[in-house]
Parts: sequence; structure tokens; C-alpha cells
Amino acid sequence: MVTILDKTFGPFLSQAIIEERIGEMAAQINEDYHGKTPIFIVVLNGAFLFASELLKRLDLSCEVSFVRFASYENTQSSGNVREILGLQENLSGRDVVVIEDIVDTGLTMNQLLNQLRPSNPKSLAVATLLHKPEALKAPVSLEYAGFEIENRFVVGYGLDYDGLGRNLNAIYVLQDISSQA
Repeated sequence: MVTILDKTFGPFLSQAIIEERIGEMAAQINEDYHGKTPIFIVVLNGAFLFASELLKRLDLSCEVSFVRFASYENTQSSGNVREILGLQENLSGRDVVVIEDIVDTGLTMNQLLNQLRPSNPKSLAVATLLHKPEALKAPVSLEYAGFEIENRFVVGYGLDYDGLGRNLNAIYVLQDISSQA
């Protein structure tokens, strides 16, 4: 159990299980992009640990860039997505893979993909560590999804609660049922 601010979180996904799954995802990406030079767009802040582990396991030439969006307030999605830091690279004719920590409502991912499509990428794929199908408000195609989870609030491995908990090496789930998103 870990306590972050006023919330208690219990173990959910261990570091070993997460890293094993990331290895499997990397193997699939290596196969799918063999002989290509994709650009990976990492969504900050949450996807940094996942992206780091995934990218270290890739055996292909690639570029990495970063974008930053915000849509969470405390433990609930605000429903409003704001772009904070934009993309500078030319994506025309490029294979693009967006790396995200979690897709829950799908709103952030849909906004990002809608902003990337006019750049005319050759291909556009999404790799996410976690997916909450029950929380979807907008459909999203996920080519690489690590784990499908229930619609519960999680922290660790890059995911946070009010900016804290990102550094945990495993994923923890909120235990206080009355405070769940």
C-alpha cells in the first residue's frame, strides 16, 4: 500500500509484469516497422517511463518527439483537453507511433490524432500501456495496448495523482471506493 496526499493505493500491476508486457509490445513494433524509421511521439508527462522502457527495447532506427496535454483534475478527467506543448517535426510521409500512458475517455488521444492527421503521415498508430474500455467517450484505434483495466484510478509507472506518484516502479489502484473516478 502507498499513500499519496489523502488517498491510499494498493498493488495492481507489478514492475515485472509491466516490463514483460512492454517487451512483448516492443517485439511486435520491431516486426511491424522492420526496415522503416518511425517517429515516436511521446505524450507527457505520464508516458515518459513507459516510453523509455519501450524505446530501449526497439531494434530499429527511429526518432522521438514529445507533446504535452492535460485533461485530469485530481482523480477525474475534466473532459476538457488543452494542448500545452506542441510538435515541431514534419510528419508528412512518415510512420508515426504515438506513445501514451493510458487511454481512458479517448478525448485526449482523439484530439492529438486529429491534430496529426492533417500533417499527412504515411501511417499513424497508438501504443498505450493501459486502456480503460469502460471509460471511453470517443472511439480510439489502439494498435498496441499493454493492459485493459477496469475504470479505476491508478498511479505509478508515470501515472500520477495531483503530480505525485509518477516515480513508483509499479502501478497501484485507488483503494478508497468513495473517491474513485
